[in-house]
Amino acid sequence: MRQEHLYNFSSGSIRSFLFSTYFFDVAKQFTLGKTERLKSRKLIDQLFKEGNTFNVFPFRVHFLVGVPSITTAANPDNKASKFHLKMGAGAAIRNFVKATDRNRIKRITKESWRLQKNILQQKLAEKKIFLNVFLIYTAKDLPNYETVYNKVRIILDKLIKQTDENSSKDS
Repeated sequence: MRQEHLYNFSSGSIRSFLFSTYFFDVAKQFTLGKTERLKSRKLIDQLFKEGNTFNVFPFRVHFLVGVPSITTAANPDNKASKFHLKMGAGAAIRNFVKATDRNRIKRITKESWRLQKNILQQKLAEKKIFLNVFLIYTAKDLPNYETVYNKVRIILDKLIKQTDENSSKDS
């Protein structure tokens, strides 16, 4: 009689278990969920009225430091309160008449942001600072992914410097 084991620890199952555990941990790290997107009209209006601006061609970056989101202020126990960073992206209709082109630019920008934002997000969480960011694509031609990825890296570095300066002024 052969005895069956409850757990089969063959090399394939261990490998798949480790891969799935690693994959889901990494997948949770690189997200851009609903709570991380800048969707509120009030927050966007406040960002453009009171926020600061800088340019990294082909983007114009609007940002506002130190403003908690509406959902966080209303309900501090909400799971959205752990996200100190919200972002939005846009492209001008006068430069890109076709909606598919504007959507492609926004999709590439959000994907580049999603993959690189973790350093900035950790610094904001450590300092307990909120940051709202809106990226506007200003060039007249369609970008490739590599260009956008590199420019988003530069933007994130500048935002880190800006938040460091802002936190040192408050201290």
